[in-house]
Amino acid sequence: MDMDIQDKKIELIQWLSTLDDKSIIEKIMKLRESEKVDWWENISNQEKKSIEQGMEDAASGRMKPHSEAKKLYGKWL
Repeated sequence: MDMDIQDKKIELIQWLSTLDDKSIIEKIMKLRESEKVDWWENISNQEKKSIEQGMEDAASGRMKPHSEAKKLYGKWL
C-alpha cells in the first residue's frame, strides 16, 4: 500500500523523535543542509544570462502580453 506524503512525513517525524543514533542524525542533518543549496549556483552561465536579460527586459517594459506568450509556448504547457 502506497502512503501519501503526509503519512510519510508523520512516520518520519515519529521515527526521528525516538532516534538515539547520532551518526544517523548527523547524516539527516547533512542531507537537510544539502537541500538548502541555492538553485542559482546550479544553473549554467547561459541560463543565468537569459534570466538576467529577462529581468532587464521586464524592468524596461519590453514585455509581451500573456496571450502572445501562451500562443508561442502553449504546446509545452
